[in-house]
Amino acid sequence: MTDPRHSRGTPAPGLDGIWLGLDLGTQSARCVAVDGTGQVLATAARPLTGRRDGNRHEQDPEEWWSALAAACREALGGVDTRRVRGLAIDGTSGTILLADAHGTPLTPGVMYDDGRAAAQAAAVNAAGEQVWQELGYRSMQPSWALPKLVSLLESAPALGPDVRLLHQVDLVTWRLAGHQVAADASHALKTGYHLVEERWPHRVMAELGVPEIVLPEVVRPGSPLGTVCAAAAEATGIPEGTTIVAGMTDGCAAQIGAGALAPGAWNSVLGTTLVLKGSSPHLVRDPAGVVYCHRGPGDNWLPGGASSSGAGVLSRHFPGEDLDALTARAAALDPDAVAYPLVSSGGERFPFRAPDAEPFVLGEVATRAAGFHAWLLGVACLERLCFDYLHHLGAPVDGPLTLTGGGARNTYWCQLRADVLGRPVRLPQQAEGALGMAVLAATSSGAGLGEAAAAMVRIDRELAPAPARTARYAPVYLRFIDALTRRGWLDQAVADHARRRAAP
Repeated sequence: MTDPRHSRGTPAPGLDGIWLGLDLGTQSARCVAVDGTGQVLATAARPLTGRRDGNRHEQDPEEWWSALAAACREALGGVDTRRVRGLAIDGTSGTILLADAHGTPLTPGVMYDDGRAAAQAAAVNAAGEQVWQELGYRSMQPSWALPKLVSLLESAPALGPDVRLLHQVDLVTWRLAGHQVAADASHALKTGYHLVEERWPHRVMAELGVPEIVLPEVVRPGSPLGTVCAAAAEATGIPEGTTIVAGMTDGCAAQIGAGALAPGAWNSVLGTTLVLKGSSPHLVRDPAGVVYCHRGPGDNWLPGGASSSGAGVLSRHFPGEDLDALTARAAALDPDAVAYPLVSSGGERFPFRAPDAEPFVLGEVATRAAGFHAWLLGVACLERLCFDYLHHLGAPVDGPLTLTGGGARNTYWCQLRADVLGRPVRLPQQAEGALGMAVLAATSSGAGLGEAAAAMVRIDRELAPAPARTARYAPVYLRFIDALTRRGWLDQAVADHARRRAAP
């Protein structure tokens, strides 16, 4: 069903205007122009290229700027730019580079999944153990920004005393403003920023050999950073004087774009892997280090986790096949075989950490359609386990649930997920990081984030669970968690908690 709030086409007070959301992904740079009712007026993207060498993954930071500038020029070509009032930008979490005091890159962009810093991660976790425990995520992975920063500083000692750390979006905001501006706390999380005390942990940084001058000033997402300068206006087509608002990482941006902001609300993004992002009035601490929290633009916290399982199993096991036809055949069979849908060869990371985890199938899959359905059902069971784990940690999980990502385009799969979860799910008309950044940019009008999201995020329809199917799949879910427990991957206490929640 369509949300009636958007039938009038009238923006909320203060939101009248055009808001720009900029998005730096792995494969493209994107600009979207949105009005105060959530209508997308224009969108454009440019491709990004990268280099992979073993566990290293790099991009050219100058390409981030040139691609984004070109996308902005195209998107704004048919828009009344006199109405453009603000912008915000998201980027990939943990992507960094070093620059000089003028903002000129000194290193490539070291990407979010670059794994070169394993040795440095051990040192980071030894030096910052107490702080990381306090912040709830327990330890940092080699792909996090701080280990990579230590690695860059160790490998390039001759860069000079004025070297600066920039997160991916910091390069762009520097170019837009014409001078360095503050980083946002969302991107600074994986660099070790203390989200509770809202400062850098200088003792830890000193022990790791990170000079204070390297680290940027940090502000909360949604804070005004400055305005677009004349040079950037000429390069991008964005009007000079447009307000620049501190953004967030791509996962948080997609959460805003889905409108999952009320306490207990969640956005489940099903792409190659499954990512859950929610909203909590308190910091959620995870002794296992599987879930970590961003700080929201207000006083709320944004817990979340990223699985190594998800829809990527379909392209791996059914390459080139007609997935719509397979879905129709699978839906007609509706079997109860279930498969653990692990995509990564490096094991699982959420809702449990198991480096040795491997896929498995429970039940008979005599046909291609039955096997296909087993993967669909496996994702739904894993998703339910994610929510049981979050509930086990004390995170609120009973608010509205939105489904986004490529997997949400499969209507049968969405209904199956609602049935396994036993809860209704919402499908937004459009949910992406760039839209979320347009919503965040609109808060510079004085509107709260919830108010801006209510006006600009459009829900296409809601799917209710079928009670009979929810009851039918409950034993399948219990077999699934039993299998994970027997293999030693799922902690017994978590499995017991999931069983209690599944009890009638």
